[in-house]
Amino acid sequence: MYIKKLLLGLFAFGCISYTFAQDEATIRQYIETYKDIAVKEMQRTGVPASIKLAQGIHETSAGTSVLVQKSNNHFGLKCKTEWTGMSVKHTDDAPNECFRKYEDALESYKDQSDYLKKTSRYSFLFELDPTDYKGWAYGLKKAGYATNPKYAPIIIKLIEDYNLQDYTMIALGKLKESDIAKLEKVQEQKEMTTEIKTGPAQSEMKTEEVVMVKEPEKPLYPSGEFKINDTRVVFVSKGTSFLSIAQQYNVPLSRIFEFNDMPQAEAAGKDQLIYLMRKRKTGNNEYHTVKPGETLYDIAQEEAMRIESLLEYNYLAANHRPAIGEKLYLRTKATAQPRLALEEKPALNLYAKNQSVENINSFMASQTSNRSMVAHKVAPKETIYSIAHRYNVKIDDIVKWNNLAGYDLKTGQQLKIYK
Repeated sequence: MYIKKLLLGLFAFGCISYTFAQDEATIRQYIETYKDIAVKEMQRTGVPASIKLAQGIHETSAGTSVLVQKSNNHFGLKCKTEWTGMSVKHTDDAPNECFRKYEDALESYKDQSDYLKKTSRYSFLFELDPTDYKGWAYGLKKAGYATNPKYAPIIIKLIEDYNLQDYTMIALGKLKESDIAKLEKVQEQKEMTTEIKTGPAQSEMKTEEVVMVKEPEKPLYPSGEFKINDTRVVFVSKGTSFLSIAQQYNVPLSRIFEFNDMPQAEAAGKDQLIYLMRKRKTGNNEYHTVKPGETLYDIAQEEAMRIESLLEYNYLAANHRPAIGEKLYLRTKATAQPRLALEEKPALNLYAKNQSVENINSFMASQTSNRSMVAHKVAPKETIYSIAHRYNVKIDDIVKWNNLAGYDLKTGQQLKIYK
């Protein structure tokens, strides 16, 4: 009896060791094999690539489990009543349960995405920010995806240990796969440098700093409606009719233009984000670092933030272009105006302390002498940016013409607009 218990104990210890000492090379091979599918599935349905890969690793023991070997089932999906495809018997929570069987891994990945997308109890997950992997992990557990009470921490640990969030960022167009290789190379060099510096004879050895400059890249977003900064949005292709967007999502056409701070047009002139509700006054992030080719409008759209707030927080005018690499504040007032691009021409800045009232009035007179004046009454929820677009004038001109202290307007307020 003692020997039997000992053997059982050794067997159990071996299983535990295998579970926690899962061959890292096997896990990395799994990631390498299925990362592209995970990225494409995120772009197709909105299920984060990081979550997809972490679930696949956990559910299949990185592709080595008995179930995945005989069924290509990477996510442990059971047959359920709606399943009409192939199946296999496998013991999990109960003996000989019915599990879905697939021709290949791609079919399994697609079926799980569709299952999450179409099952009502998971619908709340698609309202989360796609980069919120912790929210997704705990949400899956809350919705009953798995019975293991530690399911969410396991998924989160896999994502963080193996940098799976990188693949979510690739799917969103915010990172390129080549950047991952560069970052890994930099990390290896740092680790080597640390080892060298701690050696007895190499204490003064230095290594060259590696600097990467990311190229501008075309952003990619999930298909259909999703959220940025808790704001409903869709990503549309060039040529998409704005009327069709309004009809599909039951939003008045005029609101589409107002919500996106844009003039009326028949169709999208480029691939772009289109918000289905008013953007926020503050960003979800503390800061935004200016990338090559970005305008203030691009940044406001990417961060789901009202452009008048972005301008006010950073002491900017609509015609300014911050320099690449500058940090823009998204939630609070900046300590100073960011450095502008070299080609930026000086503009009248009402925040500049050295401007006298006489100089401002003189400037206003020179700008308005040859224009006709229109009186505009501010409508409910109207913004200074939408008004500027409506009359094709600059925001700062409206501020100057009306001696405004900032960009906030009140319903019913009378504005002078010079055309």
